[in-house]
Amino acid sequence: MSSHRGEHPVLITSAAPSHQDQLAARRRRYALIMSMRIPCIVLAVLFAKFWWLALGLILLSVPLPWMAVLIANDRPPRRSETPRRLSPSRRVLTSAAEKRGSR
Repeated sequence: MSSHRGEHPVLITSAAPSHQDQLAARRRRYALIMSMRIPCIVLAVLFAKFWWLALGLILLSVPLPWMAVLIANDRPPRRSETPRRLSPSRRVLTSAAEKRGSR
């Protein structure tokens, strides 16, 4: 007998993700933001003939380390969802009631 539980898995805990999972996500976020700085500087050198574009790219790359640290050090917000409880299906309840009635 197969049971259909819906599209989403049943959440049995309201615990936050583990510290290692949070740390790994923050490291990936930091690396992604910092990796955007190198192309900005390289493009600024390539577009040196257009001083205004080169200056814009340099100015864009200046706050990236600061932003990367702030974003990477920010802990994810706690989820406000409540755990979904597994409720027995009607078929199981109906068959259990029929079994009790046949006794």
